[in-house]
Amino acid sequence: MQRTQTPVLSRLARLNPTTVFLAALVLVLVGLFAPGVAGGVLLLALAAGLVWLMTVTWAVQAPATRMLRLVMLTLLIAIALAKLL
Repeated sequence: MQRTQTPVLSRLARLNPTTVFLAALVLVLVGLFAPGVAGGVLLLALAAGLVWLMTVTWAVQAPATRMLRLVMLTLLIAIALAKLL
């Protein structure tokens, strides 16, 4: 294991990408269709996880990928805040 790699990241790297995508999709859909505060909190929790993952992988991403991730994160947070309010 590299010095900068945490056990959590090495465990995430071993997961099946299709399974991770489908799990994230389910979380987003549940957050979107859950009523009010429950959906907003779920979406904000998902956004917090994405922020952590983005901070860890920021240096190895291309600038275009960084911009796309920031746009998607901003949309997710905006939808979460709209559900909370």
